[in-house]
Amino acid sequence: MTESTQAPARVDYRTDPTQYRHWNLAVEGTVASLSLDIAEDGGIRPGYKLKLNSYDLGVDIELADALNRIRFEHPAVRSVIVTSAKDRIFCSGANIFMLGVSSHAWKVNFCKFTNETRNGIEDSSRYSGLKFVAAVNGACAGGGYELALACDEIVLVDDRSSSVSLPEVPLLGVLPGTGGLTRVTDKRHVRHDLADIFCTSVEGVRGQRAVDWRLVDAIAKPAQFAATVQARADKLAEASHRPGGAKGVALTRIQREDSADSLRYAHVTVAIDRTRRTATLTVKAPTGAQPTDIAAIEAAGADWWPLAMARQLDDAILNLRTNELDIGTWLIKTEGDAQAVLASDAALVAHKDHWLVRETIGALRRTFARLDVSSRSLFALVEPGSAFAGSMAELAFAADRTYMLALPDDADRAPRLVLNEFNFGLLPLVNDQSRLQRRFYEEAAPLEAARSAAGKPLDADAALALGLVTAAPDDIDWDDEIRIAIEERAAMSPDALTGLEANLRFASKENMNTRIFGRLTAWQNWIFNRPNAVGDKGALKVYGTGQKAGFDMNRV
Repeated sequence: MTESTQAPARVDYRTDPTQYRHWNLAVEGTVASLSLDIAEDGGIRPGYKLKLNSYDLGVDIELADALNRIRFEHPAVRSVIVTSAKDRIFCSGANIFMLGVSSHAWKVNFCKFTNETRNGIEDSSRYSGLKFVAAVNGACAGGGYELALACDEIVLVDDRSSSVSLPEVPLLGVLPGTGGLTRVTDKRHVRHDLADIFCTSVEGVRGQRAVDWRLVDAIAKPAQFAATVQARADKLAEASHRPGGAKGVALTRIQREDSADSLRYAHVTVAIDRTRRTATLTVKAPTGAQPTDIAAIEAAGADWWPLAMARQLDDAILNLRTNELDIGTWLIKTEGDAQAVLASDAALVAHKDHWLVRETIGALRRTFARLDVSSRSLFALVEPGSAFAGSMAELAFAADRTYMLALPDDADRAPRLVLNEFNFGLLPLVNDQSRLQRRFYEEAAPLEAARSAAGKPLDADAALALGLVTAAPDDIDWDDEIRIAIEERAAMSPDALTGLEANLRFASKENMNTRIFGRLTAWQNWIFNRPNAVGDKGALKVYGTGQKAGFDMNRV
């Protein structure tokens, strides 16, 4: 196999259950079942077959969609059973042949999206009361076990053959890159010496030993397996605060107009300048009367501005990350009525305990977090007509730099930045900090100064004095300063910038999620480029050929 050097066909992340080829979603009362039944010939790209319930990006796109369907369309669901529809095989992980023929960028972006989807399972468990049980009804290896690890509980069938394993190191010369290593230690607290044995063994661990080593929560004989899984799902459901009897919101297809250099949605536009290697993402404030009571919010459904905007921005981010690899700098703008954003935010805060509002805040949180971990330079531009207020001000604080135009002699046109409750913890980063806490290293004085300014329209000088923006050029210097900043960025190594940005965005506070992304960025990037993995005799290249991998035994 040779690594593909051609650009893959454009990927569309929009799907729905009628288009699924790999997942079956069923709902019965408070429990939903997600059954993995991967079509071997259903790969998102040609050149490989998805044997042994192995997955690729297309499988994860369906999973991400199914999770959102459960969140919004089935609010009565309180627990989800994740299992396999195939006999004696749960999931064998990421398809090895797909990895072998894919470009480096494809492999890393695939791993990142997979990570985000797994993290989304844990996000819903933490914030939404939606709990997950992995019903491991057969062999479970690599990324399959990583999927199980993202669930709240793991039940393994005790049939004397089924096991859990992370065989990437001995089998493929790579790492469990979608959170396997990190969740084994940080989440399941597997003792490090036992984890060392586990992660260097192809055959894995089964039966009672898997329970003793904390790799699974329970085992059950085949005759009792289904009942055991159901009982654990029912018990988790009892503790959930998701509502019974609530009517769900249909997630209608995201409408998008595509051209060679643009994406246009109702609330988001993307304009690509290929000469400067930039994409300008403009997020629009709501227009017209917005619902303030729950009945009107429910009636608006998927068209409700914060939910619709979050879905559209998420789709735009994924499109750019996957389909526009050469576009290294994203310029983030907003436009519209800032007061309309603040009014929408007020409705979100007033009803934040209602299931639909809670899930909408969750969609915003996960979308903005996807922006944080995107390997692109982010520059926010605060200009006349901007709406960087409240929740939309988080877009400015997510940026690597924020430039705000100063117009001291034209107060009517001067842009303003407004803070509210959304800037102090409602939309945290993946490391659990608010973006202002990250910005000020949780120091009390600047945070208190920012909090004291909440609700006040801040011009460029005031925002600069509070440390909320990077620079505040006037209208004489604005064009040149922005142009120079973009040109300088475009001249730098994208690899170096990815490492730099990841370090600076998550500088002071670590948790399991940041370690997962950090290890993906550093370790997996490096290992995926090494000949031991992808050289002519690398483990990924010769897998399935009957040849033995030829390793360079130098420790680097």
